[in-house]
Amino acid sequence: MMELSLVRLWSTCFRSFFYISTVLFLLTAGGVYSHSEYLIGLGSYDITGPAADVNMMGYANMEQVASGIHFRLRARTFIVSEPEGKRVVFVNLDACMASQIVTLKVIERLKARYGDLYTEKNVGISGIHTHAGPGGYLQYVIYIVTSLGFVRQSFDALVDGIENSIIQAHQNLRPGSIFINNGELLDAGVNRSPSAYLNNPSGERSKHKYDVDKEMTLLKFVDDQWGPVGSFNWFATHGTSMSRSNSLISGDNKGAASRFMEDWFEQNTVERSHSEDFISDEIPRRVSSIIENHQDNHQELLELASYFESQPGKPATRISSSARRVRSALRKADRPGFVSAFCQTNCGDVSPNVLGAFCLDTGLPCDFNHSTCGGKNEMCYGRGPGYPDEFESTRIIGERQFKMALELFNKASEQLQGKVDYRHVYVDFSQLNVTLPKKDGKSEVVKTCPAAMGFAFAAGTTDGPGAFDFTQGDDKGNPFWRLVRNVLKTPNKKQIDCHYPKPILLDTGEMTKPYDWAPSILSLQILRIGQLFILSVPGEFTTMAGRRLRDAVKTQLKNSGNKDLSGEIHVVIAGLANGYSQYVTTFEEYQVQRYEGASTLYGPHTLSGYIQEFKKLSKSLVLDMPVQPGPQPPDLLDKQLSFLTPVMMDTTPDGDSFGDVISDVPKNFSVKRGNDQVTVVFRSACPRNDLLTEGTFALVEKLEQKDKTWTPVYDDDDLCLRFKWSRPKKLSSRSQATVEWRIPESASPGVYRITHFGAAKKLFGSVHHFTGSSGAFVVT
Repeated sequence: MMELSLVRLWSTCFRSFFYISTVLFLLTAGGVYSHSEYLIGLGSYDITGPAADVNMMGYANMEQVASGIHFRLRARTFIVSEPEGKRVVFVNLDACMASQIVTLKVIERLKARYGDLYTEKNVGISGIHTHAGPGGYLQYVIYIVTSLGFVRQSFDALVDGIENSIIQAHQNLRPGSIFINNGELLDAGVNRSPSAYLNNPSGERSKHKYDVDKEMTLLKFVDDQWGPVGSFNWFATHGTSMSRSNSLISGDNKGAASRFMEDWFEQNTVERSHSEDFISDEIPRRVSSIIENHQDNHQELLELASYFESQPGKPATRISSSARRVRSALRKADRPGFVSAFCQTNCGDVSPNVLGAFCLDTGLPCDFNHSTCGGKNEMCYGRGPGYPDEFESTRIIGERQFKMALELFNKASEQLQGKVDYRHVYVDFSQLNVTLPKKDGKSEVVKTCPAAMGFAFAAGTTDGPGAFDFTQGDDKGNPFWRLVRNVLKTPNKKQIDCHYPKPILLDTGEMTKPYDWAPSILSLQILRIGQLFILSVPGEFTTMAGRRLRDAVKTQLKNSGNKDLSGEIHVVIAGLANGYSQYVTTFEEYQVQRYEGASTLYGPHTLSGYIQEFKKLSKSLVLDMPVQPGPQPPDLLDKQLSFLTPVMMDTTPDGDSFGDVISDVPKNFSVKRGNDQVTVVFRSACPRNDLLTEGTFALVEKLEQKDKTWTPVYDDDDLCLRFKWSRPKKLSSRSQATVEWRIPESASPGVYRITHFGAAKKLFGSVHHFTGSSGAFVVT
């Protein structure tokens, strides 16, 4: 017993020394730290959702149906609290946008758990705007048409994931400091509607060097004990590096950047225990680099691999997948995990396809004003930096954001200090009176309109063009499509006049059957942390619209006379937050009626309405005055309809089992790092049977030669490993999983195999889990 106690004591001392050394390094690895005045906590949870059969949210393309995973989606949360005062919560979702009904149900759960500690007033939820996540989780009809109605699995995955990420952050609350930094990132976004931007006043445009915002604003969270525990940043670029034909769930460029940043930190933390040369700004090599590398003879490795043939499918437990997941294997139970979120801001007219828009048929640039090719929009597509490989474009734009964030993170020195506070209001944008100043010093009152979408909405954008004969910049409409529109709802003269010059294609704000087609009541929110003010908006502001809103709020704050706002003030917009109501352009951009203007729901004075209401909120915030909550938005959850076919059952051919290998690696198979790909096909079952939340459907394992055990090194949360699922026919009960591993340059030489996890459904509803593994192969 004494020997065991000594071993435990030594182990405890070693771990303490390791973590203290790591913290000391991190505390000196960039930035200056002083005494904390906040409690900070961060959390992260899986929100990937159904990886099969569900239409993806973003492009409104009914043929874009999920059939696998590029890498997983997460909800990432920070909480900042005064030690004995107010607190704010910000959640960043790897999702197309936040959802009003999701937000309402998350708040209900938080109130049941914590009382009035977390409410709609101090909890902000924002989406990164990936167009490669499962849809069907918004409550208004127009946003769930292509998903065949409401998808409960998508909704539940988000609500559960957000709640769990907030619980984690709450449990991690500890004394800490927050540092802010900003810098210019020049090559991760271009304006996809430059003709509309040019309609803004020349004097206003001359104040800005670029036609999109290039500034990234980053927060660095530093725990008093553990050192850096996370970072959140805001930068404007669309989540459309992945195209409208992609069917793999993906966090797109911002999700990729989060993976890079989190893996960079975890890798450097581990490497600190092996080397004094710790810090690096390279793209993380991933976890295989921490496994000891034995440079054995190639022939010996082939002989060793020959002993490990494919493992037939066999039953598994629900936790098998979670237990083998790479990041859970790395996570240190006695220290918080590093959380890094790349958040969305005013990205309305900003595309990550930075090479420009070209015609597929001719290779020439698209028409400048209408983004057409020979008068048609279908052939005009933006090109990302990895063109024609959308996966490479995603990686590159993600890498560029990661490197900028890492530079800001390492150099952050300005500390947030001061009050934590918030203001929130619900506003009915369908009939808002907006007071506008006139040149003669007087004012006039205008109104916003019930929601409606213009003809150019159906034209799509250069990131994902629409169909038929719609074009951007259409302020007239089309007689044929007016007849089609009138079958659904004919807009009256008042509505037509209110939205002018937008020709109305869908009068969504006045369509209420079977329930509301579009929102009317929107959530507006300001979260304050010292000299930082986060404006949560439920839409996609264009570049100039966002600039006007930020400037108006900053001016309001500066002119308040509040002494604690006499220094530098930072204002950021958190886009697609707490709900979704499409786009917000300037009045001048609206006149051009490109896609963004046609998708500005509440008419030409929408932006002016936002500015007016946010000035009121900011004034009440600095004067410490209460605000009336406004009209409560509807809860339409019980009215939702779904036409998505459920999974009835899964089967395999006679004599086969779930998890069996259909197509294995050849015997004596050897591949090279950085060049080759390994592909294995398994008998599988529908991923909707079990989402394997916080688990994995696919795994790359490396043989540890000392004890002949298999160590997980890559899973379906890694960009190099793709999990693809398919059926031979649409309603077939049989299916297969294809796992593709593109061997990265950083993989260690050795013996590997590929493993698949899944869950099959029997006819009467019970689900059983299974697993299977390929034969072994050699990586050199």
